[in-house]
Amino acid sequence: MALKTGSKAPEFTLACTGINILNTTKDLKGKAFVLYIYPKDFTRVCTAEACEFRDQFESFRDLDIPVFGMSKDGIETHNKFKKDYKLPFELLSDPTGKVCKSYDALVPLIKMPKRITYLIDKEHKIAAVFSDMFESKGHIEAMLKKLQK
Repeated sequence: MALKTGSKAPEFTLACTGINILNTTKDLKGKAFVLYIYPKDFTRVCTAEACEFRDQFESFRDLDIPVFGMSKDGIETHNKFKKDYKLPFELLSDPTGKVCKSYDALVPLIKMPKRITYLIDKEHKIAAVFSDMFESKGHIEAMLKKLQK
C-alpha cells in the first residue's frame, strides 16, 4: 500500500547521479517533483519504465517538474544505466532500502523495492500516487494527467 495523497512526503538525503548528493529539504525546497521507485536497473520492466520517463521527459521539464528514479542499486550501476539508455533525469541510490521503506515501497520479506510513482507538490505533500509492479506506462500517464489538471 502506498502513502496516502495529502500526507507529508518523507524527506531524505541520498547519493544521486550527476549531483552526487540530493537532499530534498534543501535542494528541492518549494519545488514539486516526481519520484519513481523501481526494483532494479537493467531489468525488462524497469528499463521500459525508465525509457518511458525519458521519452516523456520534455513534458515534465516544460512544467518545471524534475524527475528522479530510485532503487537500491549503487551509483556506479545507476550511472551505467543512465548512460546506456540516455536518461535525462537523475537516479537515486538507496542501498539500505531505508528511504524506499519510508515511502512504503518495499516488498515485505524480500525487501525488494516496489514499482511506485509519487508526484510530490511544492509543500512536499503527496499529490498523486500510481502503483503497479508489472506496468510501466501507466506511471507516466498518471503523473502527466494529474499535472495537467
